[in-house]
Amino acid sequence: MFPIRRNISVPGPGNRLVVRKAARVQSRVAMAVDKERSRDALLRATLAVAPGTPLREGLERIIRADTGALIVIGDGALGDIVSGGFRIDEEFTAQRLSELAKMDGAIVLSDDGARIVRANVHLVPDPSIHTDESGTRHRSAERVARQTGLTVIAVSQSMRIVTLYAGAAKRSLEDVSQVMVRANQATQTLERYKQRLNEVSASLSALEVEDLATLRDAIVVLQRAEMVRRIASEIETLLSELGTEGRLLRLQLEELMQGVEAERTLVVRDFAQPKRGRAVAAILADLAALDPEELLDPLAFARALNVSPVPESLEIPAGPKGYRLLSKIPRLPEAVVERLVARFGRLSKIMAADLDDLLSVEGVGAARATSIKEGLARLAESSILERYM
Repeated sequence: MFPIRRNISVPGPGNRLVVRKAARVQSRVAMAVDKERSRDALLRATLAVAPGTPLREGLERIIRADTGALIVIGDGALGDIVSGGFRIDEEFTAQRLSELAKMDGAIVLSDDGARIVRANVHLVPDPSIHTDESGTRHRSAERVARQTGLTVIAVSQSMRIVTLYAGAAKRSLEDVSQVMVRANQATQTLERYKQRLNEVSASLSALEVEDLATLRDAIVVLQRAEMVRRIASEIETLLSELGTEGRLLRLQLEELMQGVEAERTLVVRDFAQPKRGRAVAAILADLAALDPEELLDPLAFARALNVSPVPESLEIPAGPKGYRLLSKIPRLPEAVVERLVARFGRLSKIMAADLDDLLSVEGVGAARATSIKEGLARLAESSILERYM
């Protein structure tokens, strides 16, 4: 009998480097996803105790009475962590919460916080779960939150501070006036960054119609858009702490963020290079996962866009596909935009096409072909005038 030979491929140095790079990217994206989940959980927890809510009123009563408290929102996932205490199952009120907090044990609310389920219970989380807290109440709160994924609130009797724990995330609530000052400052910063985003976006439009846009020009827009998104995320967190006090700031935030996500997506669709069928959503996720230090690195953005990350590649005319400018033409369906890009391949060819060329695209009739030609001409004229004036 002869031994059976099997072809075993051993990755070469180049392949191993690619594998390691892919593993690092996947790890960074996974960390960004976990961070986003923790942020969402903490945001929901913060909204539950925002000013104007019954739970916030109950917490303020506890602080004024100089008593501490340990409150768990959600009883279904506690399991055998809970021992002792007694069942109440009564409608939640701020007065009942503050009275029950006078006892040493924890208070358990229903999943929606509308009912007080149990009181004076003893929480016994897994002691092997890591915590940096020193106080007994806060150590238990963090471990229960990490073990169950529930929202746990710890009120410090001596320091008069309310701390939220949601999964692996935590936050200490600040005074409303201090949060309002920070939110106003962040909103002013957002206004300046949004104005700069509008400027670089207009500059990119002018370069696109002249077929002079480079990858660097597109990356500048993406950098500004990513910065705007992250500032808005910080403001969103502050607004969740303000509750009803932040209504006007929330309206201002929504107005400032109009069109930012669409702009970011369209720039990616125009300039990203196709690679192994990688979707636009995956590229946007990679951009969102960039470290703060990488936000100022054009090569990091180039890697996310599947473009060769060398400085020389940033200065080569990129030839946008045309999604972004075509989206600015009124009443032009997205399906028609897709067919135009599929038919011509890049913006310069769409702008150079005559009416007969446009009529050859499915869904484009005589009126729509004229509208496309006139719309692109108006965009070109306004963009160039704005750039050189």
